Formats: sequence, C-alpha cells, structure tokens
Amino acid sequence: MMRIAIAGGGLGGLTLARILHRHGIGAVVYEREASRSARSPGGMLDLHPESGQRALAEAGLTGRFRSEARPEGEEHRILDPAGRTLVHHRPRPGSFSGRPEIDRRVLRDLLLDSLPDDAVAWRHRLVAATPRPGGGYGLTFDGGHSADCDVLIGADGARSVVRSLLTDAPLSAVATLAELTIGDADRRHPDLAELVGPGNLWCVGVNRILAAQRLGDGSIRVGISLRADGRPIDAYSSKRALLDLFDGWNPGLTALIEAGDGPPTLRRIEAMPAGTRWAHRPGLTLIGDAAHLMPPVGEGANQAMLDGAELAAQLAADPGAAIRTYEEAMFTRIHPIAEMSARVQAMMLSPTAADDIVRFFTRRPTGTASANRQRATQPAVPE
Repeated sequence: MMRIAIAGGGLGGLTLARILHRHGIGAVVYEREASRSARSPGGMLDLHPESGQRALAEAGLTGRFRSEARPEGEEHRILDPAGRTLVHHRPRPGSFSGRPEIDRRVLRDLLLDSLPDDAVAWRHRLVAATPRPGGGYGLTFDGGHSADCDVLIGADGARSVVRSLLTDAPLSAVATLAELTIGDADRRHPDLAELVGPGNLWCVGVNRILAAQRLGDGSIRVGISLRADGRPIDAYSSKRALLDLFDGWNPGLTALIEAGDGPPTLRRIEAMPAGTRWAHRPGLTLIGDAAHLMPPVGEGANQAMLDGAELAAQLAADPGAAIRTYEEAMFTRIHPIAEMSARVQAMMLSPTAADDIVRFFTRRPTGTASANRQRATQPAVPE
C-alpha cells in the first residue's frame, strides 16, 4: 500500500487528505501545531465557485459548507481617508451563487471533522526530508520523531521545508501587515460594528490600507497594510506608531486601531515569482503556498484547496503519473492568477490606489476579468 505523507494541516493539506479518504486512500497529515485550537487560524475567506467551492464539492462537504457559510459576508465597502464611500457592494440576501464568506477556523474544523481521528499527527513539525535509496522519503520531526513515506506532499506554507527539495525560488517582501482584533464588537463598539457591517471594509489611502472584516463570532479583525519599504517591522509594534501613519484621516476610521484589544501582531507579506516551476521528481510535490506563494488578494486558500482536490483525483486515477500530471496542470493554472495577484497587490498599495480601485470596480464587466474584480482585493486582511 502506498504511504502518503502530507506535511502541513492547513486548508490545502486537509482537503487533499479528505478527498483521498473518500477514494479509500490513506494519508497522514503531519501538523506542527499541538491541536486544532493551538492558535488563531485567521479571518474570513470568500470561497470561489471554480476553486474553493469546487474542492469542497469533491470532498462531499457542500452541504456542511452552506450550513456554516455567511453569504452576507460578501458585502464590502471601500472608503477614502475622509470616510467617503467609493464602492459599496451588497450581495443578494441568502444567495450562494457568488463567493460566500466563511471563517477560516470554521472551514478548517469542517475539514478536520471529516477525517478519521488518526489522520492528523499533531506536534509533528517537519525539519528534514531525506530521499531513501529505494524510493520515497525519510522524515525527521522536531523532537526526534521520524517516519517513512512513499509520496511526500509539501502543504507546509510560506516557509515550506519540502519546497527546498524541489526549488530554490526566492521569496520577496511585498507588504508589511499589522493586525488587531476587536472582540464582542456589537456590545463594546457598536459604532465600529455598524461601520464595518457584516463583511469587509477597506479604507484606501496613499501607499496604505486600513481594513476590517466581521467574523462569525462577533469580533472584528483589523488589518493595516503598508508597502514593503525596508523599514524594520518593529517600527509598527504599537498602536501609537500605527495611528501616526494615518494622521489626518477621519477619526471614525482610525478608531478601528484605537479599539484593538492589545498590541498589533506584525508580519511581512512575501511572494514567490509568478511562473515558478520545478523539475519533476517522483514521489514529491507541493500544493498551496508551498508551491505558489502569492500576495493575499483572495486566491491563496482557494487555489490551495483546488490543488489538493486535483492532486487527490490524479492519485486516485493513476498513481504512477499523478504527480507529473498534477504539476503541469497546476503550473498552467497558477501562472496567470499569480500575475493578477501581483498586479492587484501593487494597485492597492499605490499612490493612486483610490482612483485605480474605482475604475477597477466600475468599468463594464466582461468574462473572467469580471469574476476576478468581484472579490480580488483583500490585501489588508489576508486569507
């Protein structure tokens, strides 16, 4: 029996494991976290019909997704620094025809609950993978655990250990992100709850964005995106430092920063070069951010889940050719999406972002470009 190891228990790795399980193929997901609740998994995701929702359909989880998703979360507004509305999108009430939102935590739990209890090995952070003479890989985990596998799939994200076995593609910084959380917003900050609404809010200035999104637990997740300018990340480690960046903005908007519970969480946003490929190696491949790290403008999680679904289908249909077939299709699919994501990221943090966004959302929609415009702008609250 083929032993499949999936490094990383994010949405892509869990989708892959779930669909393999439906085909009667066992796989072990090795996850570095101690449990599903060890850390906050992030904010909301909008699942696209052609990618994330398609993957969930192949996983047999559409019904559960619809019972948990929030179509009203598709509502979004884009404001200028004075608080004037530039764009306001209201979805059709209760409709699942677009890109309904779901909290990342809820979606991850949905996938975890669909797997056998022994499918995920918690507290297993992969530190090395070594090719074995007879094929397959020997895996070494932090703390001294080890395992062997015939097929190794890197679903281990932006800092993938598995990626280094296939490519040395560099990561480049594209933005700096500061995040805050406002808990129990309806009771504690009703004015901000009304400002954000049920979905996403983006306040767009020169080279910076102040954004917020409503989560299903009643909290608000606030994100400040800035251009990567070489300054040390700890320059933004306090709310006071962040407020100084938005001097002169409408106080009703900057109140989102003041209301944050605790200091900001900081991180660099990085991306791989669009068009990254690698030479095929038997028994080894990548999915999700490990394969094609892109700016967080609404595609990353969706494409990771679709990667998992397509690779699972190939492994079930033709194990010998599965990885090569999956990779060629994935490279072709991802290249234009990565290029589009880079363009949108640059546009959203440009000096002329407000004008560019109005044109982006109001020019006459046509074909695929319209679908991309519908919800391609989430740089300040990444999926």
